This record gives sequence, C-alpha cells and structure tokens, in this order.
Amino acid sequence: MTLKVHHLRPAPGAHTKKTRVGRGEGSKGKTAGRGTKGSGARVQVSARFEGGQTPLFMRLPKLSGFTPRNKVVFQVVNLDKIASLFPNGGSVNPDTLVEVGAVRRGQPVKVLGTGELGSVNVTVHAHAFSASAAEKIAAAGGSTTQI
Repeated sequence: MTLKVHHLRPAPGAHTKKTRVGRGEGSKGKTAGRGTKGSGARVQVSARFEGGQTPLFMRLPKLSGFTPRNKVVFQVVNLDKIASLFPNGGSVNPDTLVEVGAVRRGQPVKVLGTGELGSVNVTVHAHAFSASAAEKIAAAGGSTTQI
C-alpha cells in the first residue's frame, strides 16, 4: 500500500474540540470567559479604547505628506569634482566615477553645474544633467550623453 495524502491524520490528542462558551453552567457557562461585571463583560470594547484617556493615535504627532514609491533619488556630482578627478579629460561615466570614489555603485547619477571645468574636455555619460551643467560642458568643448 502506498501512502497518500488522504491517509494522513493528525496525532491523537493534537486537535481538541472547540469550546462552546455561554451554553450552560456545565461547560464554560455563566460568564463565558469574560470575567465578572464591567464594560468588558457587557459589551465588546475595542482594543484601542483607553478608558476615556486621550487615545494613543491622538497623542502622537501626524506626519505631513507622503513619500512616493517610485521616487528616483540621484547621486549628485558637480563639475568642479569632475574637473579635479579627471584633470586630463576623457570619458566619464558612472563606472569610472565609482572607481574614483565619487559615487556608489547601482544608483543613478546626476551631474550638476556647480564650479567650473576650465579647459578640461570631457565626454560625460550620466542618468541626468542640470541645464547649467550641460551648458558648461558644451562650452568647454565636451559632450553629454544621457543614459
């Protein structure tokens, strides 16, 4: 005989019958597990009710606004940082910025226009650019590519 799912049974004593309260004094009758007297014995009181004290949800400060689930948080790199890290110019992308320690791996990068590039000719690949950064890179003879 092979064992099948419908042959399985719980161990003896593993399942006890449900106690039906309030069905006569012979079996959990009388107060039916509610104790004696008071509002808990007479009516269903919510778990958050604190007996007339100001409830916890009213005592705590409310948070304003909300955080959108799909908000993109960029790591920012300024032009003066690029100029100092790449004085000879060349190609700058998120991977090269990770190698020199300017940003962390796996997060989008945005280039901002603070500072000056001077005469550094760079080709920058990033996820986003500010308008002033794109202007200054183009003025220095470089190019921008949005990933």
